[in-house]
Amino acid sequence: MRFDLPGGVVCLGETMAVLVPAEPGPARAARTWTRAIGGAESNVAIHLARLGVRSRWVGAVGDDAFGGAVLDAVSGAGVDVTGVRVDPDRPTGLYVKEADAAGSPVRYYRRGSAASAMGPDALDRMAWDDVALVHVSGITAALSDSCLDLLRAVLRRPRATPVSFDLNWRPALWHDRDPSVLRELADAADVVLAGSDEAHAVWGVGDPAELRALLPGPTTLVVKHGAQGATVLEGGTSTFQPGLRVDVVEPVGAGDAFAAGYLAAHLAGEPPARRLRVGHLLAASALLTREDVGESLPPAVTVPLLDADSRTWAAAHLRRRR
Repeated sequence: MRFDLPGGVVCLGETMAVLVPAEPGPARAARTWTRAIGGAESNVAIHLARLGVRSRWVGAVGDDAFGGAVLDAVSGAGVDVTGVRVDPDRPTGLYVKEADAAGSPVRYYRRGSAASAMGPDALDRMAWDDVALVHVSGITAALSDSCLDLLRAVLRRPRATPVSFDLNWRPALWHDRDPSVLRELADAADVVLAGSDEAHAVWGVGDPAELRALLPGPTTLVVKHGAQGATVLEGGTSTFQPGLRVDVVEPVGAGDAFAAGYLAAHLAGEPPARRLRVGHLLAASALLTREDVGESLPPAVTVPLLDADSRTWAAAHLRRRR
């Protein structure tokens, strides 16, 4: 799948180094680890670049080995990182993940990180020429007061560039902060993506119609229902597209892949059902790997499925390649 768009996408947020056990057994017993990177917005930027969309990640890392690894990985995937600040005083954030198909326990080490010091001045590092969309998530709002100020600045109306907002609920980030601001931020965006389960956890409602009543501001609302599928509410209509059957290796990163696929198709002017299929196909690629961003599915899989009839789509079963 490739999308030839006239403008690029700016993804704004935090990226950290990731450590995953490189041997079986409990993490406390592991002596060897695999180092990767992870961040919702840079994940989206990488997936967009793979789809042929010009993408830029704007964030902050420390002037350390992990920060260099983050920049190498993201730029190596074809993403513009010229808007990333290298902080000489604060470290790059780190998280440790235990990979499990049922859900991966994660421990974060990000307090006082370079990304947590971001503020509205980050917008000064953004080149606005040929930007078709700015993508942000609720994670950034939880990192610090200055990061919340940054998101409010991005979402301030009126604005010339549309903004997409992924709820990305991380309860551990909000234990000493007020998550009620997430409704304010989401309602100010143009495109909102949210899982029905996380929306229920934050706002007490997960049904698409109830979420639309709660968030009347966005032009487009995308509600994800886990493995069951996803719904787009737009222009007074509702479109549901079932998900694909996937032998899940590990789920972290699938939401970011879905967001990238959906947004690329959205910007290309595709109809809602097709946007959702592109999102599901990218999510499947992430579900089939232990890393936050895995290998893309081959065109021999994606092209036929994208145009398949509903029966063929429902019968598809994706397994990890050996």
